Amino acid sequence: MPSAPQPVPSPTHKPAITNQNAYVVAWFLCLVFYWLQYSTRSAPSVMVGELVSAFGLTTVGLGSLLGLYYYTYSLCSIVSGAAVDRWGAKYTISFGALVLATGTCLFGWGNEWMAGLGRLMQGAGSAFAFVGAVYLAARGFSKQHLATAVGVTQCAGMMGGAMGQSTVAWLIHGVLNWHFFWIDTGGLIALVAVFIFFLTPGERKSATAAHRPAGSMFAPYRSVLSNPQSYLCGLCSGLLFLPTTVGSMTWGITFLTQSWHIGYHEAVMRAAMVPVGWMVGCPALGYLTDRIGRRKPVLLGGIVVMALTVAAIIYLPGNTFPPYVLAFMLGVSSGAAMIPYSIIKEVNADEVKGSATGAINFLVFVMSAIASPLFAAFLQHLGHGQALTGVQFSQAFSFGLAGIVLAGVLTFFLHETGPRRRINR
Repeated sequence: MPSAPQPVPSPTHKPAITNQNAYVVAWFLCLVFYWLQYSTRSAPSVMVGELVSAFGLTTVGLGSLLGLYYYTYSLCSIVSGAAVDRWGAKYTISFGALVLATGTCLFGWGNEWMAGLGRLMQGAGSAFAFVGAVYLAARGFSKQHLATAVGVTQCAGMMGGAMGQSTVAWLIHGVLNWHFFWIDTGGLIALVAVFIFFLTPGERKSATAAHRPAGSMFAPYRSVLSNPQSYLCGLCSGLLFLPTTVGSMTWGITFLTQSWHIGYHEAVMRAAMVPVGWMVGCPALGYLTDRIGRRKPVLLGGIVVMALTVAAIIYLPGNTFPPYVLAFMLGVSSGAAMIPYSIIKEVNADEVKGSATGAINFLVFVMSAIASPLFAAFLQHLGHGQALTGVQFSQAFSFGLAGIVLAGVLTFFLHETGPRRRINR
């Protein structure tokens, strides 16, 4: 008689495993979303001439237009982190993908004000990709593999960044008009949004949470943003992102063609090696931090290599190193920028994982939003309206090198949060 209730535990255990696998599938779909959003972020760098001609903009005007992306990206990182904590991934991530799809189509319409609106919507929708992917990774993978999963996530984004330069340059100069590239890409992103909606597990939130005032969804940020370590993580990562977001992905091709006098297609291939390097560096450095159980030594090592690489790019002649080597090394070493994303989750409570990611994304990309138009204006000031030279680029990019050094200093004030450190306590 007592044997009748015994089979009950096995069915309850089985769905838990299935649910975890479902989160891994959803995470993979979110990687596709992240890959596509990074393509839309980097694609304008290969069509600067077309955009200037179509919209009738100056260098500063185009820099300001493209920089609109980072304003909404940074602001919506806060919204996406809070939304995913409150409503789960199913609705928030698919909504973000639809916003990105709409903005991508608008950017290709060929009208300046619609392109501006589209760029704002691209930034807003894109903010849900990385936050959502990290949220899903935290539920689909164990804590011992979280930094590796975060690195793989960024690897997918950088793959999109590389294709947004190399593949898109080939497409718009022989296969598609640049207008149709944006419209077709928007349609593809919309299709991905549908798959995310139907294949991401639904989450049961408590009745109390469902009926809280809308403003209460931002309550977790009170905990995250009252922690000084959160700001250190954001500043450190943001300074390490600037050489790629503002440097390589916006001005890299112009620098190579006007400073090193490299042909356009060769410049595109060299600039694309930066995100290819990220594809290697992000998962490799994430795995290394998990392997040794420490975050700060790997972060500092990446910063040192990154600083030396940037110094070589801006101060040495273009033919000093073999082609592609410096761009690839910059990408690999700047993968260290993702390590503070693991640290901020570990210095804050488990129940604010989404908000912690949203907070660091906000801090990182508000720096890019501010730096993008300022850097464009500084370049125009140095060039006095003429074609820029290597000396002027070196002067401008020196600020990025100083930022990398400052990130290294800030690293000494970060807490060590790796598993080995926790065991030693």
